[in-house]
Amino acid sequence: MAVAVLVLVCFASIAIGAKALPLSDVWHGLFHYAGSGDDVLVRKVRIPRTLLGLLVGAALGLAGAVMQALTRNPLAEPGILGVNAGASAAVVSAISFFGVTSLTGYVWFAFAGAAIVSVAVYFLGGSRSATPVRLALAGTAVTAALYGYVNAVQLLDSAALDRLRFWTVGSLASANTETVGKVWPFIALGVLLTAFIARPLNALEMGDDTARALGAHLTRTRFLAMLAVTLLCGAATAACGPIVFIGLMIPHLVRALTGPDLRWILPYAAVLSPVLLLGADVVGRVIARPSELQVGIVTALIGGPVFIHLVRRKRMSQL
Repeated sequence: MAVAVLVLVCFASIAIGAKALPLSDVWHGLFHYAGSGDDVLVRKVRIPRTLLGLLVGAALGLAGAVMQALTRNPLAEPGILGVNAGASAAVVSAISFFGVTSLTGYVWFAFAGAAIVSVAVYFLGGSRSATPVRLALAGTAVTAALYGYVNAVQLLDSAALDRLRFWTVGSLASANTETVGKVWPFIALGVLLTAFIARPLNALEMGDDTARALGAHLTRTRFLAMLAVTLLCGAATAACGPIVFIGLMIPHLVRALTGPDLRWILPYAAVLSPVLLLGADVVGRVIARPSELQVGIVTALIGGPVFIHLVRRKRMSQL
């Protein structure tokens, strides 16, 4: 069922855009490409955009699920805990101070920024004694500081502002086959790592002592989990900019449907997260025609109330 919904949303992403196209023209561009303007729009713009949305949505959903399991924190999410902000600050620094202009160059800065901020927030939140709210507060503070830095750099560097004004709000608009080709290996590696650590992460959720009794290697599991989150968030942020709340909303929805077993949560999150991201992208393209509203803005408008609801619940669901 989830896969069927994803297929429908993918078709909607290809068929619906800022420029209205008849379904016959969409079909022609997909299967009878002849090089016309509409064919190019479908084949060279909308298909890469949809593929990138699939990759980035799956990456963010998986990263959120892994972070929630690793920290035993139902509020954990790459955007809330500052991971995306760390990647963004590193990319902005690379572009403004080091003259890096290609995705291949600044994706490594995104990985470094994501990793450094992940560790910093973990320790600022109290490391092993951290509570969900303390981690969320630490992540919010770090995120605010880093985005202040990002905005300052852009204001002082007009060239950087021109290159980053859409990227910093989270957008699929600049997607192309080159972008897809450069980020998919990193995301694929992150996906493989999450599949590999699903079982020990299940044990880790029950506490360190129980995990040891079940034979889980705690240090290795934590390291691989952080490596997976860094790969997934770094590649996604480098390609599209910071997109928040995907990794918060979908794991909660999936957990309500499947229960706490990560061997079910992870595949469902990988399928349903692109549904939300691509659906938000379609909405953004339709409601602002002939222009478009960036997908990062749409997901923030949806995710903000969800986050407030989760924080205000008297008893947050325990992982």
